[in-house]
Amino acid sequence: MLLLGRHLAHEHIVAGLATALRAGALTADAVALEARKAAQAEEEPAAAEVQTQRPTAGPGASVTFLHEWKLNHLPPDTGPLPSVTHYDQLLRHRRADGGDVREGEAP
Repeated sequence: MLLLGRHLAHEHIVAGLATALRAGALTADAVALEARKAAQAEEEPAAAEVQTQRPTAGPGASVTFLHEWKLNHLPPDTGPLPSVTHYDQLLRHRRADGGDVREGEAP
């Protein structure tokens, strides 16, 4: 939060805090996202016009959390499932008589 002041104006950070607080999102990610939205709306006049047409953030306002956004935009995992068979082999010790040594037994 403290580092946001290096990149964003004070009024944008305050707007981000207010929006996140109204939405009930009390995380630094939510404040940073809302502060950046406020800064972007000021820089882009077309976006500001669209922003004014939307209803103001009230008690039911939704805020997108950064970690949720990242999870929703991950590519599908197509890799093989991990295998632990090589670890299972390390756990099986052979007895001289051919039986397995189990946990808690003396070899």
